[in-house]
Amino acid sequence: MEIARGWIGTPYLHQGSHQGVGCDCLGLLRAIWRALYGCEPDAVPVYTPDWGEAGRDEAFERGLRAQMAQWDGVARSGDVLLFRMRAGAVAKHLGIAGEVGQGPTFIHAYAGHGVLESPLSLPWRRRIVARFQFR
Repeated sequence: MEIARGWIGTPYLHQGSHQGVGCDCLGLLRAIWRALYGCEPDAVPVYTPDWGEAGRDEAFERGLRAQMAQWDGVARSGDVLLFRMRAGAVAKHLGIAGEVGQGPTFIHAYAGHGVLESPLSLPWRRRIVARFQFR
């Protein structure tokens, strides 16, 4: 969480991953991975910024499953959250769980806002597809 919170205020930049310069939600996750392990998690293919993208290719979920441990237990600070923003769309928004319990939060890069810590409100919680943890 310390690493993720250090990115708060970084502007939003699609496919970016540079602190203070710009990142998107995947770029934030990649940066945390680099800080923890000293390398990129995997080659990142080109992807669109469209949360409403229809289709069957769950590339974000597939990539997370290959690199991280899926977690179905009690929510913990630092969990990686994968969101499906619209019914019928692929899951392609990511966040890092901040506070858990009463008043849960998550840190994410959000177009028009940059990296921020948001309340993990009921509408956001309903969009969670899966939780993962760094190994």
